[in-house]
Amino acid sequence: KVSGGDDEIQQLQKALLDYLDENTETDASLVFSRKFYIAQWFRDTTMETEKAIKSQKDEDSSEGTHHAKDVETTGQIMHRAESRKKFLRSIIKTAPSQFSTLKMNSDTVDYEDACLIVRYLASMRPFAQSFDIYLTQ
Repeated sequence: KVSGGDDEIQQLQKALLDYLDENTETDASLVFSRKFYIAQWFRDTTMETEKAIKSQKDEDSSEGTHHAKDVETTGQIMHRAESRKKFLRSIIKTAPSQFSTLKMNSDTVDYEDACLIVRYLASMRPFAQSFDIYLTQ
């Protein structure tokens, strides 16, 4: 069980990485999977931030004036992105053996839960959200 918001995503990501870390002894490919997910989430954060800032700049130029509300929103976007990146950097710097000792939850994630987490996180990706548009085209 997780709370809402961005913190929810980070908790799910951490739970998935915990699962991958716990099972690296049985399947060596999970080490690669763990590194891939961290890199992909870091890249996604960077891309989302760039798109949000670009869209706000486009809105500002079309309006012709710069509003304080937009500046605040840009600041919030940057703050959220930096907190996500800080979370991912802390995971990168942590050795896999130490990572399991930093668990947020005392409950362990089993294979079915890990699959569910992966499906949920994948559904939040842009391609999954626009899949119907791709099919109709």
